[in-house]
Amino acid sequence: MATRVLGTTDPVDIGLTLAPLHRGPGDPTMRMGRETWRTTRTPDGPATIRIAPHKDGLEVEAWGPGAEDVLARAISLAGVDDDPAEFRPPDPLLRRLHALRRGLRLARSGAVMEALVPAILEQKVTGTEAHRAWRALVLRYGEPAPGPAGEAGMRVAPAAGVLAALPYYAFHPLGVERRRAEVIRRACWMAASLEAAMAEGPAALTARLVAIPGIGQWTAAEVCARALGDPDAVSVGDFHLPNLVSWALAGEPRGTDERMLELLEPYRGQRARAIRLLELSGIRAPRYGPRMSPRSIASM
Repeated sequence: MATRVLGTTDPVDIGLTLAPLHRGPGDPTMRMGRETWRTTRTPDGPATIRIAPHKDGLEVEAWGPGAEDVLARAISLAGVDDDPAEFRPPDPLLRRLHALRRGLRLARSGAVMEALVPAILEQKVTGTEAHRAWRALVLRYGEPAPGPAGEAGMRVAPAAGVLAALPYYAFHPLGVERRRAEVIRRACWMAASLEAAMAEGPAALTARLVAIPGIGQWTAAEVCARALGDPDAVSVGDFHLPNLVSWALAGEPRGTDERMLELLEPYRGQRARAIRLLELSGIRAPRYGPRMSPRSIASM
């Protein structure tokens, strides 16, 4: 076990900051509460990290072969090195939300595959379906977490090589049809090049991602937001987001991607932060129809 204190004079709400990395209430790779536990893979091997409030900032502990690596990156994971002061919204609503969520930071996990595989699972299905598939995938093909987290049942997500080697039909019992299974397998075969592109920044990583058949701008933005903490990532093609942005910023109950981008243009460079604040606001666009229903993979 290794321990460190991340000193900060500014408030950091670790729950709000790390919530986007948490894939549903049954996610075996994360547990959230007053303190947050997360498992990950590093170049040195798997690791578990625990982040908790401390009188001088945040206390972090880590276990496993990758403990030192994950501790070295904890400042980015917890968003301590994120600077929300750069966000100066002209809209009164966002100014008010920004002041209300002073502890919100944009986390940077530094783990592209741990962001990419769940994002692929979330393509064209409900959140409940995607979270169920992620949990099943981790439980079946992952490994026990290092340290006390493993004793509590937490798991480390499967290595890219493990998923790349699976036949597409191995995903069917997890509720994943052939199309998404093949996208995951292709992406995992390219894990090394994706990790290399991540080191070059969001533009390079996005270009590498969208070159993979089955991965578009929505998935790339979801990955850049989580793996790189990209403050400008916008998930174009999202089912709900254009309506939320249009309703919150213009009072329009329905929006398109084009209208969303128009309304977010004053926040360019910080659009992801604006979106996150709107998502946390509790504002919801009026509903005029049923939600997307879960589907059987037999029909896909």
